[in-house]
Amino acid sequence: MSWRGGSVVRPAATDIMRRRIERARCRVLVVVLALGSLAPDVSAQETVTFRGAATFYGDNSEFSNLFRNGDTLFGTAARFAIDVAFNDIVTFRGGVFLNHRFASEPFVETVRPMFALTFRSEHQLFTMGTLDARGHRDGFGLDHRGPHGLIPPLQTETLEFVRPYEAGLQWQLSYPEFEQDAWIGWQRLNTVDARERFDVGAEGRRPVGTALKMSVAYQFHLVHEGGQQFASGPVRDSWAVGPGLIIEPRLRFFDRTEVEGYAMFSRHVPDRSGLGDAGHGHGIFTRITAEKSSWRGHLIVWGACDWIKEEGDENYGSLRLDDRRFLNTRHYGEIGVTKTFHPADGVDVEGSARFHRVEKDYNYSYRILAHVGLDVLVWRR
Repeated sequence: MSWRGGSVVRPAATDIMRRRIERARCRVLVVVLALGSLAPDVSAQETVTFRGAATFYGDNSEFSNLFRNGDTLFGTAARFAIDVAFNDIVTFRGGVFLNHRFASEPFVETVRPMFALTFRSEHQLFTMGTLDARGHRDGFGLDHRGPHGLIPPLQTETLEFVRPYEAGLQWQLSYPEFEQDAWIGWQRLNTVDARERFDVGAEGRRPVGTALKMSVAYQFHLVHEGGQQFASGPVRDSWAVGPGLIIEPRLRFFDRTEVEGYAMFSRHVPDRSGLGDAGHGHGIFTRITAEKSSWRGHLIVWGACDWIKEEGDENYGSLRLDDRRFLNTRHYGEIGVTKTFHPADGVDVEGSARFHRVEKDYNYSYRILAHVGLDVLVWRR
């Protein structure tokens, strides 16, 4: 302000706003220049890419047994994001995730922001934020592996439909002599109403031998509910771990065959304050898979004692629908066939049918999946 004729003359509001904007611009410019001086010269490799992906799923299970009820899941899970690649190593992803269940009252049942920062090298990928577990090494469908490649007794396949969004940390390794996917995913915060909940998992394999294609493997999964801020409910743990062996014999008729077996061990603690209800379990999982052209068939045999695993497929477990334990040895068998289609670039379709033997009950299920992916380069510098 200034003096004029003995009175105070105040500057106009527009002048004050203009000066504030100029000062803010100067501060932003200083910050940008400071960060630019610290960053490496990667301007020749910067790209901006729009990525869209959608999975249309229809899953129907006609289960009528002591352990699991049938369910019908129809819907679409979609991701729309912008990837900003600063160089060949660092990429930022921002977007939105949507999951729509057909015939549900809300138009979109799940809406989540997508924010992820990835660091990539030739054989490693580290992700912070929204996870993308679709890196199935055996195709995009779920009749062979679950969301993270875990076998069904550890993590049921349908989690990809009922909980398709995951966020946390993920470290993936892909060396010629070793592969691994390890992650931690946060599912719920610790509040006055509920304990926090997260899961931790890892699965990997290492090739051994030369005459016969074979790999030693392992799987681990833990589901934990706890938190120290609010004592809202019991502290719970449910985990399973085990080694495995995967053999891929060369048979003349088939394009690819695989025989895998795992010896699994579990520990289920529904309440740490009452360890008398905790239980140990063990099981043997065997799966045989054969592929020919666009067809894939598989056979699963499972036997277990006192197997209770959070997020695992209930058909493999020892806990009945009425929460009573099945005291005898659990037996489960499954046979299925899958047909894959690739009608266009970026479009994959799978249809599968399966027959299940759950103790003395015989059930069936079927599923159709369609995955659409679209990547568009928006800008390059």
